[in-house]
Amino acid sequence: MTKRANANPVTPRPCCHGGFTLLELLVVIVIIGLLAAYVGPRYFSQLGKSERNTAKAQIEGLGKALDTYRLDNGHHPSTQQGLEALVVQPADEPQWRGPYLQKAVPMDPWGRPYIYRSPGQSWDFDLSSLGKDGQVGGDGDGEDVAYR
Repeated sequence: MTKRANANPVTPRPCCHGGFTLLELLVVIVIIGLLAAYVGPRYFSQLGKSERNTAKAQIEGLGKALDTYRLDNGHHPSTQQGLEALVVQPADEPQWRGPYLQKAVPMDPWGRPYIYRSPGQSWDFDLSSLGKDGQVGGDGDGEDVAYR
C-alpha cells in the first residue's frame, strides 16, 4: 500500500477579517453625536410644551367641573372646601349631585396641587398652576397656567 497524498490540501486564505477600522468607528460616532446635538434640544423643548398643554387641559376640565358644581349648588366650592368638593360631598351641600370628576383631583404635571381660590380676584374663582419653576410669574416653561 502506498501512501496517498492528501486529497484536500489546505490552501492558505488571504487574511480578510470583516471588522471596522478605527477611522470608520470614529466617523460613525461623530455622526451620532451631531444627530443627538440637533435632535436633543428640539425634543426637550417639546417636552416642556406638552407639560404646559397638559396643565391647560386639566385646568379646563377642572373649570368645567366647577361650573357644573355651581349649577347644582348655586355657588362654587369655597376655598376651604377646595377642589376636593368636586369628588367628595361637603357636609353643608344638600344639593350636591357629584362626583363631578371621574377620578381624584389630579396634581399638576410638575407634581404640585393646583391653586384654587373662591371667590377669585378677577372671576368667581381662580384656578392655576405655578408652572415648572413653582414660583409666581415666570417665562417659558416657568410661566403660570391659569383658568380663562
